[in-house]
Amino acid sequence: MGIPNQEISETMSIPMTSGEVLDREYLEIRAKILQLAASFDRLDRADGDVSSDDRSDLISKGLEILQSSDNNRAEQIQLLFSREFEDAWREQFGI
Repeated sequence: MGIPNQEISETMSIPMTSGEVLDREYLEIRAKILQLAASFDRLDRADGDVSSDDRSDLISKGLEILQSSDNNRAEQIQLLFSREFEDAWREQFGI
């Protein structure tokens, strides 16, 4: 069974222009950047040093990826923060 071609063409949307995407996403992007800035401010004000923490390195690498002009930034960041696949994962987690 499947969806007839006419139904598919009627339900598929026309891709938005970059201006339309920006119109739709601007406020959410702005809010997320503000949230990141506040988090970094809290880290800077807190006692201690996280420069030797691996998570801090991952965050820095993630920000570098965001600043790049690559088309696959989301994929790169997902891979950066993901574990490497291991065939024996079930044994490792006792599943």
